[in-house]
Amino acid sequence: MASNETWVPPVGSWASSAARRRNMQAIRSRDTTPERLIRRLVHAQGLRYRVAARPLPDLRRTADMVFRPAKVAVFIDGCYWHGCPEHYVPPRTNPGYWSDKVARNIARDRDTDQCLKEAGWTVLRFWEHEPSEDCAARIAAEVEKRRSAARKTKPDG
Repeated sequence: MASNETWVPPVGSWASSAARRRNMQAIRSRDTTPERLIRRLVHAQGLRYRVAARPLPDLRRTADMVFRPAKVAVFIDGCYWHGCPEHYVPPRTNPGYWSDKVARNIARDRDTDQCLKEAGWTVLRFWEHEPSEDCAARIAAEVEKRRSAARKTKPDG
C-alpha cells in the first residue's frame, strides 16, 4: 500500500485500524511460547503425543496436546482469549464485541470439557502464565495414572 493511501477495513471486518489488524493477524492459535515450553518438557520425560489434534473426530475442537491411548487432552489457554480470572482485562476499544467473544470462548471451553469427559477423556487446562514445569509435571502424572489404570483393567492375554 502506498503511503499516501488510507487504509479502509474490508466490509464486515472486526479490525478497527490497520495497526489493530496487523496485531490481530500476528496472534498465533498454535505453537505459542507456553505451548512449546510445556511440550519440550513433556517430551523430555519420554512422553509422546499429538499436537493440535482433535481428541474426538466428530468434535470440531482442537486440543494443544493429545495423548490418545491414555485419553488425556491438554489445553494451554491464553489469558486474554479464554478470560483468565487473574489477568483478563477487557479492551477499551469495541468492548462489547470482545467481551462477548471471550464469553463465547469460555462457554465453548466448558462445552468441550463436558463432551470430552462424557467420552471418557481427562481434560487438563492450564493458563499461559502457569509455570511450565508445574504443567509438565501434572501432565506426566495424569498420563501415567491413566496408563496404569488401563494396564490394570486389561485382561491378561
